[in-house]
Amino acid sequence: MPHRTQLYEKIPSTCWPIVYSSDYNITFMGLEKLHPFDSGKWGKVINFLKEESLIEDDTIVGAHEASDEDLLVAHTRQYLDKLKAGKLAMERGWAINVGGGFHHCSGDKGGGFCAYADITLTIKFLFERVEGVSKATIIDLDAHQGNGHERDFLEDNRVYIMDVYNRYIYPGDGFAKRAIKRKIELDWGTEDEEYLHKVKTQMEGALNEMKPDIIVYNAGTDILEGDPLGGLSISPQGIIKRDEIVFETAKRHKIPILMVTSGGYQKRTARIIADSILHLHSMGLIDKDCATHEAQNPKLEQMIARL
Repeated sequence: MPHRTQLYEKIPSTCWPIVYSSDYNITFMGLEKLHPFDSGKWGKVINFLKEESLIEDDTIVGAHEASDEDLLVAHTRQYLDKLKAGKLAMERGWAINVGGGFHHCSGDKGGGFCAYADITLTIKFLFERVEGVSKATIIDLDAHQGNGHERDFLEDNRVYIMDVYNRYIYPGDGFAKRAIKRKIELDWGTEDEEYLHKVKTQMEGALNEMKPDIIVYNAGTDILEGDPLGGLSISPQGIIKRDEIVFETAKRHKIPILMVTSGGYQKRTARIIADSILHLHSMGLIDKDCATHEAQNPKLEQMIARL
């Protein structure tokens, strides 16, 4: 029996399926400026989208904080006793959570800047609450291995994981790798041509191997050339093309997709994320009205969670 929650509610059709809260941005007396992670990048992405007149304050889906009962869907009580806040976004059809993608966190352990297992929580909420959603595919294109969700779904055949990452960097979790159905390990300095070819062919293969009811796309920008932690050499144009490939493939296969932005440790990543979203819109791959097309896929009406 599903637990009681306030996270599922009707979203007005006037809203874009873009989820954001100003609470995503972290400040601590200026000390955040000393860390390689741009803790304010999510607000910058939103501001860039506003400047381009794609969204306004009243057309964004505001994020809600999850209760302990909500978080227990993915986490153990012992772990929740240590941490008391978290965010997760999920919408219907396509959705973008500007602040999600904590793929190093599993149900009982955090890691790598990741405090809550939002990818695991998204999928478990769907399985619990949305009739007809019984299979999910995670397309993890952050530069790092997504060992958190991999550990959570190690023995769960309902979840297909494709992970493309730099083989030489954190976390190097051999145990978690057993959960990856389609593993693409990259070398230092991998560039656009090789990378985009692998993403396109391997995603197509993944969806042909198992057609899911939902795709969770972890769209890390730490693959960008010059990233101090990613070790790859993908251009800004390569990142924008990557996102286009993922959304186009999902659309062609008629599979709903949820994108989370995950890692990215340079100041320019916010602009690239915003440019990618604008490009997806210009290509007709995302549109505000897509979320109201329930007649084409009735079960999407129920995919209305916000954290």
